[in-house]
Amino acid sequence: MKPLRILIADDYDLIRRGIKGLLETRPGWTVCGEAHTGREAVAKAKELKPDVAILDVCMPELNGIEATRQIRKASPRSEVLILSVHHSEQLVRDVLGAGARGYVVKSDADADLVGAVEQIANRKPFFTHRATEILMNGCMGETNAHKYTPFDCLTPREREVVQLLAEGKTSKEVACTLNVSVKTAETHRANIMRKLEFHSVGDIVRYAVRNQIIEP
Repeated sequence: MKPLRILIADDYDLIRRGIKGLLETRPGWTVCGEAHTGREAVAKAKELKPDVAILDVCMPELNGIEATRQIRKASPRSEVLILSVHHSEQLVRDVLGAGARGYVVKSDADADLVGAVEQIANRKPFFTHRATEILMNGCMGETNAHKYTPFDCLTPREREVVQLLAEGKTSKEVACTLNVSVKTAETHRANIMRKLEFHSVGDIVRYAVRNQIIEP
């Protein structure tokens, strides 16, 4: 079995340890790095260039979907597998749209995780039965085109700002996290409020929870 370098990103230490223990039973498989936020996962992927990155969909600072987009851009040879406790049609579509090659519901991880990693390491997609069923049901009688959501009108940077604001960060803290000026952070905030027709940060929080950008 060829060597495989894996990055694990999840904000729960116990889950990361469990995944690491499961994967490292395979000969030649090594967990080369761990991260507890999406932003840290992107940085680790840039540095380590793993063969496979396993990302939780709900992580602080940057969710797994946005982290996937950035990892695929920074390290195109790194395949991404998304783990989630959720299973909705839109989430599965978002996973595909971000460039991830696999999606596993956490409740299925014991049975499917090793096989999923093996598949995507060989550039083959892997979706659990439940995720495939959701996609198939969504396509029947509708359309294969991506369903438009208000989130689609935002730029990648604005999507990052949505999550940071929903996590309770001030404009100054957003600016510091993204390494931009406070004025730029406030401009992003104003653009988000206008595009989504929101009137308060509370609207952003509710939207972020409803769309699984942050955990409730």
